[in-house]
Amino acid sequence: GGVLAQKHDVTLVGREPHMAAIRDGGLVVDGEIEATVTPEARTSVPASAAVDLAIVTVKSFDTTTAARALTACEPRAVLSLQNGLSNESVLSEHLDGVLAGTCTYGATREPGRVRCTGVGKIVLGAPAGGRSECAERVVGAFEAVGLVATAATDMPRRLWEKLAVNAGINATTALARVKNGALDDGPAAEIAKAAAKETVHAARQEGVDLVETEAVDAVGRVVDATADNTSSMFQDVRSERPTEIDAINGYVAQYDDTPVNTTLAGLLRAWEHERDLRR
Repeated sequence: GGVLAQKHDVTLVGREPHMAAIRDGGLVVDGEIEATVTPEARTSVPASAAVDLAIVTVKSFDTTTAARALTACEPRAVLSLQNGLSNESVLSEHLDGVLAGTCTYGATREPGRVRCTGVGKIVLGAPAGGRSECAERVVGAFEAVGLVATAATDMPRRLWEKLAVNAGINATTALARVKNGALDDGPAAEIAKAAAKETVHAARQEGVDLVETEAVDAVGRVVDATADNTSSMFQDVRSERPTEIDAINGYVAQYDDTPVNTTLAGLLRAWEHERDLRR
């Protein structure tokens, strides 16, 4: 779910078991970061809330629902830390002050507890690029609580590079039913690289200066750093939940000369359709 920062309070918007555990015993954060906090845990946004920042982390297919819910509290800034492209444009249809972002912190969650599996970086800025004073203020707020954050002026390139990584890893591991480390070598690795290269080709059709070797190297770095991890899309398939295929490989498949992404997207969509999971 999303996280809403209200001055010094925090409202979490998510699913009920997690919220109930937080209400009963607070939110425990352990692993690379250690903290116990007692935020107000809610599954709805109070209309009277005075929200400075809303951080949206829902699945891409829930972005519209999240945006509509957030209109009740009119946040001054809205930061998307989601997979796929187009989330920012969807949010902007309903809200002002939308920022794009990427996050490389690793975490797992169970009711009432979040384990930080790796300290990374949050990069954010204007969705169209350029300097954003709002982004700089958000970075200052993150740094004040010990998070590693940077305001960037080249968010379109960064979002497309992240899309290349996700396009290479997520659907490939979900369909092959393998952990990320299996993409280090062998036939699955070649599929992941091909999907990333096609994403670069799609980015160039949008005028985004993405370098093919840099995108492929980024896939390799993530595979190495998360070798023992199960991708989010593989977890969704394993649990028979809807995937974010439309916002990742499906997004790339809209462009010319993207046969690998078209195939990966088609196979995942067929799997969802068979289980009546399409949204």
